[in-house]
Amino acid sequence: MAAQGIRPKKALGQHFVFDENTLRRIARIAGVGPGGRVVEVGAGLGGLTAVLASTGARVVALEIDARLFPVLREVAAGPSVRIVQADALQVDWTALLGGEPGWAMVANLPYNVAARIVVRALEEAPMIDRFVVMVQREVGERLAARRAEAGYGAVSLKVAYFAEARVVGRVPASVFLPRPRVESVLLELKRRSAPPLDPSEVPYDRLFAVVRAGFSQRRKMLRRSLSGTLDPETFDAAGVDPSRRAEELGIEDWGRLVMCEQRRKDSGAGE
Repeated sequence: MAAQGIRPKKALGQHFVFDENTLRRIARIAGVGPGGRVVEVGAGLGGLTAVLASTGARVVALEIDARLFPVLREVAAGPSVRIVQADALQVDWTALLGGEPGWAMVANLPYNVAARIVVRALEEAPMIDRFVVMVQREVGERLAARRAEAGYGAVSLKVAYFAEARVVGRVPASVFLPRPRVESVLLELKRRSAPPLDPSEVPYDRLFAVVRAGFSQRRKMLRRSLSGTLDPETFDAAGVDPSRRAEELGIEDWGRLVMCEQRRKDSGAGE
């Protein structure tokens, strides 16, 4: 970094991992190896890229910051590494990776957009079957949270719709440059073979419109937070107590609300 005159950009959420033991731990937890296909978001200075490539996996390394490319190419260039300048929030995943399943995302994600990257990849990159990503502890716990747990919210439900998620390790601030003021965690996600709700009965967009409405006033009872979103009769039809709060409902509960709403509309009961 000093030789290239590079300073981390706070606006890009850049915190580079320099500890090789941590990098190898990430690759080991991810289980990558010969014949594996890995996409890394935020390749940075190439430390993790090089470790992933050393396992025999083929690596597509995304990096948005062109300043880092001289270092990245020096550290991680090789026949099994493809370096791409791209924004993970805008990239066409199918054009980049193809449509065949079997990809893993293994990455130290930029702090400021980590949750958005994970959700977008779950929604738009079905070829990525598994994720092992390093994120800010609070973000990781929120993404993996289950009903009634601290941090449980709309984004937790969106992750649960697509994948099984769990925190698999903690990472101290001392392995980063610059050193962040927060602790980080390793988050593992395994994509479900099918969503827990039938999209033909529970449309995805409507489901999460209702979820967002419910969590927008999470301290209020559902009858209040969803008063302009669902008819009161929908709660009875779905068997959901309207005096409950959003954080008390699991994905199946939200699904029943939307399914019953759809059925009432289809039958003309909502007219």
